[in-house]
Amino acid sequence: MNGDLLVKNVRALGGDACDIQIQDGHIAAIGPNLSVLPDVTIIDGGGRLLFPGFIDAHTHMDKTLLGLGWYRNEVGSLLTDKIENERRLRRERAIDSHQQSTRHARLAIATGTTHIRTFVDIDTEVELRGFEGVMRTQDDFRDALDIQVVAFPQSGMLIRPGTVELMETALANGATVVGGLDPSAIDRDPARHLDVIFGLAEKYDVDVDIHLHEPGELGAFSVELIAERTKALGYQGRVVISHAICLGGVDEAYLGRLIDLLLENDITIMSHGPSGLRPVPSVKRLYEAGVRMCTGNDGIRDAWGPLNMPDMLLRTFLIAYRNNLRRDDEIEMVLDIATFGGARVLGDTTYGLAPGCRADLVLVDGETHVEAVIDRPPRWLVLKGGRVVARAGECVV
Repeated sequence: MNGDLLVKNVRALGGDACDIQIQDGHIAAIGPNLSVLPDVTIIDGGGRLLFPGFIDAHTHMDKTLLGLGWYRNEVGSLLTDKIENERRLRRERAIDSHQQSTRHARLAIATGTTHIRTFVDIDTEVELRGFEGVMRTQDDFRDALDIQVVAFPQSGMLIRPGTVELMETALANGATVVGGLDPSAIDRDPARHLDVIFGLAEKYDVDVDIHLHEPGELGAFSVELIAERTKALGYQGRVVISHAICLGGVDEAYLGRLIDLLLENDITIMSHGPSGLRPVPSVKRLYEAGVRMCTGNDGIRDAWGPLNMPDMLLRTFLIAYRNNLRRDDEIEMVLDIATFGGARVLGDTTYGLAPGCRADLVLVDGETHVEAVIDRPPRWLVLKGGRVVARAGECVV
């Protein structure tokens, strides 16, 4: 099948039935009863729901354990326990990041994901093997899935001499985002940690995405420092703070000041509705304040835990559940975060359901788009650039 299609009788974002004309992998026209052009393949959508492709803006493709047999998880609760355990498991099982990220990619495509931002562990033990494996997967799936790679110091950066140099090599060889991790809690030198991260970002002209698990006022202090660096370098619109658990653990007055900083510096918050006893950032509070937001599935059945799967409709459900969002308009808000919010972060200016947008589309059975979040039926059809990449819940590439 080539890229010229006419997809008939679909309902975009709950609207009336319409057709979508696709030429050269992009939407040429959208509307009711479009004319059939010569030599165009026709797909009858049967009145199904139409979504733009889902955006997983935060995951870890290099270290999923999918397909490797069940891993019995008995690791301790501390973040450092999880990091050490993961490094040990990677060593003992000789995890092949190309094989594992390929498995992850195929499942993501099957569930309608068309774009991924993946963090790839870089440290003095794994060196660049994980990065090289994921870059192979990026190339393998270049026509079926956009994969954006983050050079990420999961085991710490300053505390493991040599890590910075390895990250720099990754940035020079295809990584397009530089990652950071808990500047105070892990590296214990927040100013220097952020100096290095933003210095690499400026040198290689790449975006920044920092995992921030630090709670309460400690994490809030890191948010302030990140905002300072963003402003000083003119990096507005190019910084993501992932998790930002601290935003759920400060009083309303302090939260208001932090929101002002986020807005002033156009910093995005990634929240995925995490489990646990700690308060989480209020997705609704941030979204309604105008803070840019995105979401993702985080680690997929890995050494950290078995609970996540690469399905952005499921992730939308979990965010709504964790934030006690029950109204249709609230769930529609989370859908916007899982689609257009992620596309803005990944810098895809051709994303959407309008003429001129790339034809990255998902068709699903259901009465409404909100119902699809609740029922999560198999994705009937997934198109990437007008090309069929999944059908009836199965990846076909």
